[in-house]
Amino acid sequence: MHIDLSGRVVVITGAGRGIGATLASRFAAEGARLVLIEKDRANLDRVASSLGSVNVLPIHGDVTDEHQVNDAMTSAISRFGRVDVLINNAGIAPTADIETMTAQEWQDTFSANTTGVFFCSRAVIPHMKAAERGRILSASSFAAVIPSLGFGAYAASKAAVVAFTRVLAAELGPWGITANTYTPGMIPTPLNSYAEAPAATQERLLNTLSLRKWGSAEDIASLLIFLASDYASYITGADLEITGGKYAVQFPQLAYERKK
Repeated sequence: MHIDLSGRVVVITGAGRGIGATLASRFAAEGARLVLIEKDRANLDRVASSLGSVNVLPIHGDVTDEHQVNDAMTSAISRFGRVDVLINNAGIAPTADIETMTAQEWQDTFSANTTGVFFCSRAVIPHMKAAERGRILSASSFAAVIPSLGFGAYAASKAAVVAFTRVLAAELGPWGITANTYTPGMIPTPLNSYAEAPAATQERLLNTLSLRKWGSAEDIASLLIFLASDYASYITGADLEITGGKYAVQFPQLAYERKK
């Protein structure tokens, strides 16, 4: 199977580091034209420079700001004429127990993780409808499936993205536009520092995985490249896990103990 994304216009939010930077690199390698939205200008410039292509439009902007999002999409249309794929990758993952969480921490989490998805999705819909095609792919989290202590706002914000995307899929189906969420598992990034955790902590976390190894940003990119392609035209309203079989059973490490 050969996936050809040559000429497709792909918008990636939070493209300045981690998974977002890898997505930019992989989609560029597939021939896509990129619109990179990132609020950290230094990281944005670094990623855009590394791609070294005239088919990259870097935009310094914040997905929590409605006007900046609308301006970014206007710039994308002005430069490339259309938007084929939107990847809502931007997000934050602050920790706070619910008892001590401030209203601002709650609001900031939902602004970045949920409202940003709404702003960006709404901004591309008219253009995708006009073309009668498009892909909207939004980052969820395993925390939306099984929440973690200290991540109440994060888990709730990501669960909201899943529900929002299902409605989006239904509303946009008549125009051939699909909408899906993707759920990364334990992917070491600057946000979580899994790979730098103490050995005992890493052991405990890896014991929850059927494949018992860290995932990578490349794993996420491979799935999204498929979902962005014509081969995924009948997949919509779905939440696809890339978790290495996290909690596929209650104690997946037992399989490794039996193998010894």
